[in-house]
Amino acid sequence: MNIHEYQAKALLRDYGAPVSDGRVVLRAEEAKTAAGELEGPLWVVKAQIHAGGRGKGSFKENSAGEKGGVRLAKSVEEAADEASKMLGRTLVTHQTGPAGKQVNRIYIEDGSGIERELYLALLVDRGTSRISFVCSTEGGMDIEEVAASTPDKILSFAVDPATGYQPYHGRRIAFMLGLSGPQVKQCVALMGTLYKLFTEKDMEMLEINPLVVAGDGSLKCLDAKMGFDSNAVYRHPDIAALRDETEEDPKELAASKFDLNYIALDGEIGCMVNGAGLAMATMDIIKLYGSEPANFLDVGGGATKEKVTEAFKIITSDPQVKGILVNIFGGIMRCDVIAEGVVSAVKEVGLQVPLVVRLEGTNVEKGKEIINTSGLDVIAADNLRDGAEKIVAAVKG
Repeated sequence: MNIHEYQAKALLRDYGAPVSDGRVVLRAEEAKTAAGELEGPLWVVKAQIHAGGRGKGSFKENSAGEKGGVRLAKSVEEAADEASKMLGRTLVTHQTGPAGKQVNRIYIEDGSGIERELYLALLVDRGTSRISFVCSTEGGMDIEEVAASTPDKILSFAVDPATGYQPYHGRRIAFMLGLSGPQVKQCVALMGTLYKLFTEKDMEMLEINPLVVAGDGSLKCLDAKMGFDSNAVYRHPDIAALRDETEEDPKELAASKFDLNYIALDGEIGCMVNGAGLAMATMDIIKLYGSEPANFLDVGGGATKEKVTEAFKIITSDPQVKGILVNIFGGIMRCDVIAEGVVSAVKEVGLQVPLVVRLEGTNVEKGKEIINTSGLDVIAADNLRDGAEKIVAAVKG
């Protein structure tokens, strides 16, 4: 689960991390009052969407010379005007894709003098099963670009959970970033604060880009992105309350309400599979035979007929889907339950694209009988390779 920048900064502020004062604006008429509550003399007006690259982004139906989703203003009136120009419009960045995201919230904050821009992140390292710090002197840039062109400017290391964060971790980061004097002490304290926030709130990612050396020499978190472990959000009602469903893919949102593991992709073949490993293998073999998967969908081992029905409806609601492959290996998940769900969904929403079904395992014969006697136009497959070949052929043909 992701949250907006202004929400992330509120959490940072609650934990004592240095951030600029700011106000969130939901309606254009609120902008002038919000900007007037800040000291100035420089205001920063930021579009709030769940995507990076806002400053370099552009709005649809852009007028000549119009700025991106992060703008500077030199007066309260100018800040309010810039906010009103962005609200309700669609911002396109390299992370949103060409569809972009509608801007429903604006964050206005005090401007900061900047001497240097640095990069800092905490994340869960899947390789070591530990929390890692990542830092670089090249703040304000895409870290992927820095990693590709100047990897020596990135420091990354994991924290042993047996000891947790220690001051030497902070000093190591401070020296890498070229900090000195009081900045080192501030860095040590700030890293400890961020580590505590990360662990206490069950985060998956915390990125501060840029972390700046301000005009007075102090450190400040100028931007913040936070991602939380969705499986642990139930332990944090305060974090769950920050969820902005308008920022989420409607199909993924619908899937989450039925406890389905669904991720929308850019391909043309919808997949319904049980088990994450089998889902990955299914997507791989679809690519092997010349097409692209439209989604990752794992219905899980304990899916009911109702869940399967909803899963199928979610797949068919995607206009990109030109064909569907149901690939079930029945262990805990019974093939007859899948078959009943597919038949129920097709009868409810109809079937406008080719459907290939491969069933194997528990109650497979009963599942095949349900499909075969349903009267549906279903293509049967004997195995995974056969299923992939048939659905790709049906879509391409």
